Amino acid sequence: MGRGPGAGHRPRCADPRGRLSVPADAGRRGPPGAGSTSRPPPAPGGPRLSIVIPAYLEAERIGATIERVRTELAPVVGAGDLEVVVVDDGSSDGTADAARRAGADQVVAQPVNRGKGAAVRAGVLAATGRTVAFTDADLAYGPEQVARLLLAVEDGWDVVVGSRYHDDTTTVVRAPRLREVGGRVINAATRLVLVGHHGDTQAGLKAFRSDVAQVLFGHARVDGFAFDVELFLLVERYGFSLTEVPVEVENSDRSTVRVARDALRLLVDLARIDRTARRGAYDLEPGELDHLVAPATVPPKPGPAAGSD
Repeated sequence: MGRGPGAGHRPRCADPRGRLSVPADAGRRGPPGAGSTSRPPPAPGGPRLSIVIPAYLEAERIGATIERVRTELAPVVGAGDLEVVVVDDGSSDGTADAARRAGADQVVAQPVNRGKGAAVRAGVLAATGRTVAFTDADLAYGPEQVARLLLAVEDGWDVVVGSRYHDDTTTVVRAPRLREVGGRVINAATRLVLVGHHGDTQAGLKAFRSDVAQVLFGHARVDGFAFDVELFLLVERYGFSLTEVPVEVENSDRSTVRVARDALRLLVDLARIDRTARRGAYDLEPGELDHLVAPATVPPKPGPAAGSD
């Protein structure tokens, strides 16, 4: 067993559905509670929002993806307050050049294909926004949905994740049945390494306070699809707050997910995550979280995104 999250760590409380929430003794600053119009101090960074888009062999559509991200978020995030970070994960089709031509603010080019986890990690660590989100290049989750996550982070949540299995989630284009079943099996398997019950660990839409993101991705190690599970594990270990929000899903027939292959790889990675945790390799240094601004009470549950019905 590792020594835990280090000095100053406080136990977390759970909401009625068993999901982990903020530290029970509310030792961090933030919003005074639901119904208040005040918000916690902003996270460090420049732009209000950074969106990280991992991309592999996406030269044909990365330009359209960047344009749609900017257009759909324009009503919420001004042009100067949005940073688009594209990570080319070792593509051979000119994805990085296409992203530059399309006006990405940052293009991180991985020399070889290492996997989605490695790509997202590189992009998040390079991002300069106060809130950092990531989504997939196929935009299975419309960019306008990032606004809901952004506002929840600004309300005081450390981590906000989209959930395909939330009661209020809608699916515009369904995934093939095998992918749906495989996704639920994979989600169940994550309980081998996670303490809390999380409705959906694998959805490709997540957002973080910038300072929290630096801690999480600075300690993350998994390069493949199990990187999401590793993030949840680190959130639990370090006592960060996390909430789930509903999403609208439009599954793409161009998804790079292959159920049998990726499920096997994920299970192998889950075992690796468990071994890494048992070795204490995820342990924090004393005082490593002291610089974080933290909420004093449980933030209000996220409502609909700005401009939605």
